[in-house]
Amino acid sequence: MPPALRGLRAAFVFFTRIPVGGFPYRKEDYAWALAHGPFVGLVLGGVLGALEHGFLFGLAPLPAAALTLGASLLLTGAFHEDGLADTSDALGGGYDRARVLAILKDSRIGSFGGAALAWSLLLRAALLAALGSSVAWAWPLVGCAARVGPVWLVVAMPYVTAEQDAKSRTVAQAGVPQAIVATLWFLGAAGVALHARFLSLPRAGALVAALAVITAVSGWRYRVRAGGITGDFLGATEQLGEIAVLAVLAWTA
Repeated sequence: MPPALRGLRAAFVFFTRIPVGGFPYRKEDYAWALAHGPFVGLVLGGVLGALEHGFLFGLAPLPAAALTLGASLLLTGAFHEDGLADTSDALGGGYDRARVLAILKDSRIGSFGGAALAWSLLLRAALLAALGSSVAWAWPLVGCAARVGPVWLVVAMPYVTAEQDAKSRTVAQAGVPQAIVATLWFLGAAGVALHARFLSLPRAGALVAALAVITAVSGWRYRVRAGGITGDFLGATEQLGEIAVLAVLAWTA
């Protein structure tokens, strides 16, 4: 199979704990994995949305959201949450570029990382609870949309992690074609939501604007503080994207 298609399976291997097999994967397969990250988010979101909708038949919205977030951590291995924690520790505790990169290599979680994780989980649970039964369609859209910005950051910025420490370099080879594919996944998901009247055109515009701002501001901070991106920075951007999309969807829910 060509790398563009085999990368779809590699995306599930890289971003989740779902045992899809297919080993070994080539570097060119993993280079396409990032392009299909939004599709992975769409599939995971579909499962999680159905799960939370089921929880709502016997639980209040907040406990249902908390349990579903726990399930998401199991499915992804807290992949993006780890990036958020490491990024928060590095940018919060690093006083220069060398120190920022050194903290990123440290597997321990500091006070900034712990606080960021608590904030992310609490805020996402509250926003999901505010959506009520709409979570069934909101989860797939959120999972898909939040994974687009990191692909464009890979295209626009240098990858600054040292070769021997880079765990995400194989997927950080994405170029404009991969970014276009990632964007098309999101546009397809948004189009379905619009057609089904789950999403209004003004809210879709606000969603795109929020994602653009999050991606641009995050990228600017990464360039100022570290000179480029790392795998952890991409994970942090995904988490901020989830929060931004949930906030837009829950604004008048």
